Amino acid sequence: MKKVTLAILAVGALLSLHAHAVTMPITGSITFGGNVAFDTTSLATATQVSTWYAGPGTANPGFSTVQLTSGSFSSISAGTLATMATPWIFKPSTATPNLWSVGGFTFNLATSMIVSQSATFLNVTGTGTITSTNPAFSPTFGTWSFTSTGSGSQPQFGFTASSAAPDGGSAVALLGIALTGIEGVRRMIRARKV
Repeated sequence: MKKVTLAILAVGALLSLHAHAVTMPITGSITFGGNVAFDTTSLATATQVSTWYAGPGTANPGFSTVQLTSGSFSSISAGTLATMATPWIFKPSTATPNLWSVGGFTFNLATSMIVSQSATFLNVTGTGTITSTNPAFSPTFGTWSFTSTGSGSQPQFGFTASSAAPDGGSAVALLGIALTGIEGVRRMIRARKV
């Protein structure tokens, strides 16, 4: 009986350790808007965002405004201010830690690529990692897109970050470990009865 109890306790401890270590990826998307100041007055020659503004005009420098959320970001209300890093250099592509932070989430920019750039339109896309202060979330690979329209020193912008990391199978692995442990205990009990 002592061996069976010990085996049950060992399986329970193993499952408890694995349950605490399991985290889930960040899912969904978040969109920001506002105005920006570039390093030049023409989008055609811009190479960096010098200042972000939550808008309108030059209101709330250093911030943008949350517009839409889904998935893991759903608890962040539209209109919430997000802290933005400056300068953000997109030409050449420059990694930018903490490009944006809001609601316990942070986006660490890894790459930038200019898709389209003219005097009235700029589109930059790239990749990065989204992290959270919530220990239930694991750092998650994400894609993003930045667009700006207009001319002058305060063009409008939109920035959308999306995560697309599927579950790495950790839930299935935990289930397998649990079932294996239960089967082992069942066999030990059955062997002791014979």
